[in-house]
Amino acid sequence: MRRGTVIIFVKAPVAGRVKTRLAADIGAGRAAALFRILTARTIAESLKGEWETMLAVDPPSAVCEDVRFWPPHVPRFAQGPGDLGQRMARAFRDAPPGPAVIVGADAPGLRARHLRGAFRALAGADAVFGPAEDGGYWLVGLNRRRASPDLFNKVRWSTKHALEDTLKTLPASFDVARLETLRDVDEAADLAALGPAAASR
Repeated sequence: MRRGTVIIFVKAPVAGRVKTRLAADIGAGRAAALFRILTARTIAESLKGEWETMLAVDPPSAVCEDVRFWPPHVPRFAQGPGDLGQRMARAFRDAPPGPAVIVGADAPGLRARHLRGAFRALAGADAVFGPAEDGGYWLVGLNRRRASPDLFNKVRWSTKHALEDTLKTLPASFDVARLETLRDVDEAADLAALGPAAASR
């Protein structure tokens, strides 16, 4: 298996700027605190593997934050402009050679074994997805042996159609693998469904 790269898409965990739908239910401060916990857990799990881990951060000024937000030894780069699809397409394009996967930081069930499973899948498949219960996905990966020029074009983000739309942007000849379905945290109902494990360190 080639080494590969895990790219974690994160926002600076500042109250009022992250998890706005969740914040509407539980308050901006609590939502930001929870996102800090989820981000720390995601980074910790991603550092347990044989791959390289990088952080794609937003806003760009947060790239320089060491003490408050990010482990100083994990490479960081700015997500840059555009919608989520444009930012992820750019991250795939600029990642080091070899297979690459992108994950968010809001799926409490994400573990290093899921990332290993994604890279195993990419040994044979062109793309891999970790579906989320809400119709989106918590992981997307490409082996990058073949081009996917329309990837993420016209995807309806933050809707139940996100995974379905993304699959339609892949070339018809692509072999696509799927991982297990996880639940991410977007609203208070997600917290209730996941229980105490969602906020445990």
